[in-house]
Amino acid sequence: MGVLPDWDLEPLAERYTLRLLYESPNEAAFLAEHAPEIRAIITKGEIGASAALMERLPKLGLVACYGVGIDAIDKGWCAARGIPVTNTPDVLTEDVADKAFALLLGVARQVPQADAWVRDGRWTREGSMPLTTRVWGKRIGIVGLGRIGRAVARRAEGFGMQISYSGRTPKADLSHPWYPTPAALAPEVDILVCCAMGGPTTQGLIDRAAFEAIKPGCIFVNVSRGSCCDEAALLDALRSGRIAMAGLDVFWNEPTIDPAFTGFPNVLLAPHAASGTVETRKAMGQLMRDNVEAHFAGKPLLTEVK
Repeated sequence: MGVLPDWDLEPLAERYTLRLLYESPNEAAFLAEHAPEIRAIITKGEIGASAALMERLPKLGLVACYGVGIDAIDKGWCAARGIPVTNTPDVLTEDVADKAFALLLGVARQVPQADAWVRDGRWTREGSMPLTTRVWGKRIGIVGLGRIGRAVARRAEGFGMQISYSGRTPKADLSHPWYPTPAALAPEVDILVCCAMGGPTTQGLIDRAAFEAIKPGCIFVNVSRGSCCDEAALLDALRSGRIAMAGLDVFWNEPTIDPAFTGFPNVLLAPHAASGTVETRKAMGQLMRDNVEAHFAGKPLLTEVK
C-alpha cells in the first residue's frame, strides 16, 4: 500500500505476485481489478488499512505493517474476522530514542542555528553566538514508558538526568517517580518527552490541561504520534512562551502540517523520520517479510499484534 525500499520489494517480487496500490492513480479501479485475488496487505503505520478497503478483499488473510504503529489499521475489524495483524517492534526502538535525544540536544543547544552562524559568516562578523541551554542534569519526564520510553530513560541516565514518567500504571521494576497523567507529570519536569503509542486510546493524551501545567521554560519533544497531543494547545503554549523550545518528529496532519509550526525559530522540525536509518529500515523490512513468509508457510507469526 506504500512505497518500500528496493531491498524489500525485490525479494518480495521473487516470491509473490505483487499488486502495488500506491502506483495506481485510481484506487477504485485498482480494487475492481485485483481485490478478488489479494491474500495479504503490506502497509505502513501512517497509511494503515481501513475496514472499507479490507471489506473489498474476500481472500484477505494477513495485514503486515512495516512499522510499529498500527493505529491506522482497523484492528477491531481484523480481530472480528480472525485476520492477524503484524508489526515490527523492537528493531526501531533504539533509533527512535536516539532521535528523541537528537531533537532535544538540537533545540536546546541550537545546533541548526550554530551551523548557520558559522556558514553565513556571523562568527567572523559578530563573534560568539548567544548562549544556549544545557541538557545534562535536567529533570526529564517521559510520557509512555514502553520500549521506546525505556530506551529514552536509559539515555537520560547517561546524562545524569532525574527521570520521572506517566502511564496507565506504575512499572514494578522501576524506581523512577510515576504520575498517573501527563498533566500531573508536567509541572515536575524541565523536559517533557512523548513516547506513547498511537491510536484512539492515546488521542489527545497530552491535552490542554497538561500543556497549561507545564513549568514555564520547559522543552517538549514528541517522537510518538501527532495524535497524542492537542496540537492547538501545543501551539498556544509555544506562542505564550510556556514551552520555551520543542523538537517535533510527528504531527497531526503530516505531511501537510500546520504552517504555524514553521514560524517558530525555537522549534526543531523533522519529517516523521525517527526510525529512518538504513540499519533499522532493513531490519524492519526483514521482520515484515519474515511475517509474510511465515503466514504463507502456515507457521507461527513472529510479531503478531494481540
